Amino acid sequence: MTEIVRIDESFTGWEDLLTLIMSSFAYMDGVIDPPSSAHRLTLVSLEQKARDEIAFVAVEEGQLAGCVFLKPEPGCLYVGKLAISPAFQSRGIGRHLLSVAEDIARQRGLPALRLETRIELTGNHTTFARWGFVKTAENAHAGYARTTSIEMRKRLSQTT
Repeated sequence: MTEIVRIDESFTGWEDLLTLIMSSFAYMDGVIDPPSSAHRLTLVSLEQKARDEIAFVAVEEGQLAGCVFLKPEPGCLYVGKLAISPAFQSRGIGRHLLSVAEDIARQRGLPALRLETRIELTGNHTTFARWGFVKTAENAHAGYARTTSIEMRKRLSQTT
């Protein structure tokens, strides 16, 4: 059973969390250009990110299985660093973390989730579309004349 836990001041698994993110993003190396921003994460910057954003970890079998970082923006909740450990993929953990994101967005009165995914990662585009996200923009990283990422949004039903 997967337990979703909010990262707060009592969280101590920073090294494991950084390892989780790096291992789950490793398949992108040599595939995406520019390289993933995950490569710029350090233990210090990861702790700061968790303080600045709303972060959750998924724990399964006593191990960190996944994470997500959420940031409220005008009109939406940004979903970033959604990462699932390779050892725990295809178990519905990503969908479970997104469900938590939807709950947070609704609690804050935000009508949509927003995420960005690299243009080369067409499998991610398909997965997010299956989960209700639609492509809303194409973007280019600084210094690039070509599209390097796409933005996707999911409109949320407002339940009471």
